[in-house]
Amino acid sequence: MPTKQPSDLTSLMNVGAAVAGYLGRVGITQVDDLAGRDPFEIYETLCERDGVRHDPCLLDTIMSATDQANGNPARPWWSYTPQRKQLLEGRP
Repeated sequence: MPTKQPSDLTSLMNVGAAVAGYLGRVGITQVDDLAGRDPFEIYETLCERDGVRHDPCLLDTIMSATDQANGNPARPWWSYTPQRKQLLEGRP
């Protein structure tokens, strides 16, 4: 059984104040808000809300944070880059 994560987003491996700020703009203010969420949907909502296409590395970071919030071991954000590229291949 996964251990309970602290509620502060910055307790996650790849989340500092800036990323916590991005997440806060889409209503995610604690670790529990990330659990079970789709990181692509979070990223797309953030891009729409901000009116810009954010760097895809932010999506990698959101993937990492969501994965950790779901009870998986912490991994560096860049380890999600190949997965993100594969999942986005062929998408508009």
